[in-house]
Amino acid sequence: MVLSNTNIDFFMPVKIISGESCILANKSLFGIGKKALIITGANSAVKSGALADVTSALDSLGIGFSVFNKIMENPLVSICYEGGAAAFETGADFIIGIGGGSAMDASKAIASYVANPDLPPEGLFESELRPSLPMILIPTTAGTGSEANMISVLTLDGKDAKKSFKSDYSYAKFSFVDPVYTYSLSYDYTVSTALDAFCHCFESYLSPKSSEITRTLAVDGARDIWKVLSEISPENPISKENRRLLAYASCRGGIAINGTGTGFPHPLGYNLTMYRGIPHGKACAAFTGEYIKHNMQSSEGKRLITDFSERIGTSSELIAENVPKWADISLNISSDEIDLFIRQVGSASNFKNSPYVINETEMREIYSRLFN
Repeated sequence: MVLSNTNIDFFMPVKIISGESCILANKSLFGIGKKALIITGANSAVKSGALADVTSALDSLGIGFSVFNKIMENPLVSICYEGGAAAFETGADFIIGIGGGSAMDASKAIASYVANPDLPPEGLFESELRPSLPMILIPTTAGTGSEANMISVLTLDGKDAKKSFKSDYSYAKFSFVDPVYTYSLSYDYTVSTALDAFCHCFESYLSPKSSEITRTLAVDGARDIWKVLSEISPENPISKENRRLLAYASCRGGIAINGTGTGFPHPLGYNLTMYRGIPHGKACAAFTGEYIKHNMQSSEGKRLITDFSERIGTSSELIAENVPKWADISLNISSDEIDLFIRQVGSASNFKNSPYVINETEMREIYSRLFN
């Protein structure tokens, strides 16, 4: 049953299992097929310990598996297509995605490609799709919340541009959120992923699609993220308690944007990632001050921003100041580059997803103000 066009406040069918050692305590839930293809990047699944826990669970159930570890940041459509072919060739009947947003987003695409073997690579965004293979998702970062939603952001080959793939078939059957898998993250990467999660919460809160449920989730997540980012520093190890807060806050943000989507910091930030190599979370966070400035021009935007700020225990002025400061991006972008950036993302639906809708002139002014 497809629900994409149904007018509902909230739909999130993923069964989320959380807590330390939650995989080893729930091994039986991996018995959803006979052969798994495990989707990972080059390092995080191993370094975090998540891959070892997953393979232990599969071995205990006598389930075969292969590993496809070619996923890089900003996963290419072509690599996901290759992963679909690998799943088809190995006879996989379910997918396990382990990693940050890239690995989990890629898993959603791969699960669809293998179920639609006659699909051309970019047909994923356009065609009527058969149901994807079942998926299990395991995050090793506290940022995207991809384990909790149907959203998959992919990079189009040769175009330096991203495109979202969404399908009601792209929800995980089970997701396992274990904060332990984030312990190995560096301070800098932790900050970047936390900023991504904060932006999800904030932009979801301002969305015209928000409901009381998504706003409650967004506030609860943002409050914990704000607390952690205000406390941590490069000089001190990040505590297990703060890792725990970030892991669950990120998941709440992922649930919130499943119902609302994100606002203009996301498409504007994509260019910084694609062309300048800025990590996604920091790239989005760089635009938070401008996001506040422009939405304050709308009475509804001002009301929501004020309400959000008060509910997480701070002020809009401090959010506008600190979130870009934590991103710590220093770039010079030429006027020609800005024109290119706007051509790449100017038609994104995110721009309409907040009380104040910026135009292309304002997009150009924002880039110039921040990066000249």
